[in-house]
Amino acid sequence: MKTDILIIGAGPVGLFTVFEAGLLGLKCTLVDNLDKPGGQCAELYPDKPIFDIPGVPYQTGQEHVDALLKQIEPFDYDLILKERVEEITKNKEHWIVKTNNKTEIESKNIFIAAGAGSFEPIKPTLEKDFSIFEDKQIFYSIKDKNIFKDKKVAIFGGGDSALDWTIELEKIGADISLIHRRDAFRGAPDSEMQVRKLADEKKIKLLTPYIIKDFNEGDKIKDVVLFNSETKDDSTISVDYILFFYGLNKKLGPINEWDLELSGNKIKVNTETFETEQKGIFAVGDINTYPGKLNLILSGFHETTLAVQEAFKRVHPGERVPFGYTTSSKDLHEKLGYKDSK
Repeated sequence: MKTDILIIGAGPVGLFTVFEAGLLGLKCTLVDNLDKPGGQCAELYPDKPIFDIPGVPYQTGQEHVDALLKQIEPFDYDLILKERVEEITKNKEHWIVKTNNKTEIESKNIFIAAGAGSFEPIKPTLEKDFSIFEDKQIFYSIKDKNIFKDKKVAIFGGGDSALDWTIELEKIGADISLIHRRDAFRGAPDSEMQVRKLADEKKIKLLTPYIIKDFNEGDKIKDVVLFNSETKDDSTISVDYILFFYGLNKKLGPINEWDLELSGNKIKVNTETFETEQKGIFAVGDINTYPGKLNLILSGFHETTLAVQEAFKRVHPGERVPFGYTTSSKDLHEKLGYKDSK
């Protein structure tokens, strides 16, 4: 498979890269190890509000992803999901990329738009194997909050996700038990205040200092056994669902092996083209670092817009990078499928 730009990561910045490249007539291929496009916006925060997209007063994470997918509909691109880029090698002017599923892609440009890198949920340590209940009764993120409506839900954790989802799920009638190993939380103070108010009003159960010890199950989990770290006593609560929000293990994975200059878990780039020290490999969005860097979606949009200009020069050496305003360019209107009704 050949493409003009190979994009690692199908989050917001990766998707917007397809748009900017499409305006210049460049073909893109996206590779993401998740099962759907959208990155962390879709996987972890689909119902959380986003307020800082210019010209859009309010969008949820999933609405933002849906809008980006709609925006790139006019362009031809490939989307490879549930695969992770494992190996990158150089072949003259091209890069050869191989995934864990043996897919091989040739491209003059690689855009690393991998957000915080690959991430895996931190799971509890229990003697009993609970993997058969994952994605059935046990979850580490929420894709559709409505399945918890009017259900008994045990939420474990003390950070923003645990607090925020306690608040959100209580609104739709879920019977929430929020369980944390200590009485102090590490999430936003405003969220903690809301949760404690819900507990005072008996709208949720706030159980501290408890940890999960075991669960009772047959064909499904029915009860969770909790251990009180102060009294050393056990107690049992009945549940329909269990949500573990212990955080994520974030790591660069194979990116560490690609001979790129790193600063911690970030990739260093120049701010003229957002290219790394390897010609033809760019890093855009939260994965990169430079003086004054802000981890905002709109920053990533700016970065990839400039990076695509340089990528065009590598695909069409010696040619002038075409430029036009989407407000008035007939050529761009044609590419976007827009017809002026006037």
